[in-house]
Amino acid sequence: MDIRWQQRFDNYKKALNKLAEVADKPTLDELSDLEKEGLIQRFEYTFELAWKTLQDLLKDKGYLDIAGPNASLTQALTDGYITDADGWRKMKKSRELTSHVYDEETANNIANDIVEIYYHLLAALAVRLEKETDNAQSNLFNND
Repeated sequence: MDIRWQQRFDNYKKALNKLAEVADKPTLDELSDLEKEGLIQRFEYTFELAWKTLQDLLKDKGYLDIAGPNASLTQALTDGYITDADGWRKMKKSRELTSHVYDEETANNIANDIVEIYYHLLAALAVRLEKETDNAQSNLFNND
């Protein structure tokens, strides 16, 4: 039985917890520049783990041609693993911006979106994948 997606999901949950340490601050004004940079970096690797976990899950479900964030997120939306297509599209765009452009205004906008939008979408994905893990374990025990 291939449990690659579950192993990646464990790493995703750890990354999400690290992101929560900063994203749960009452206001961004309380963060130093270094903390904002840390928030953005934690967002970057949490987002990467999110789509890669989805890609592995979808492959486990039989979608062998799924590769990359676009295909993974599109199929995950179709299959109901994630919701809010606009929020996920915006999140992907922000992730792309963090790799190629850096200025204070863009960083502040992305940091705000991480706290206000993206963290909640990433946390909702964790809840949904936890249910998928429970279903996989239930099916494993029912096949005895």
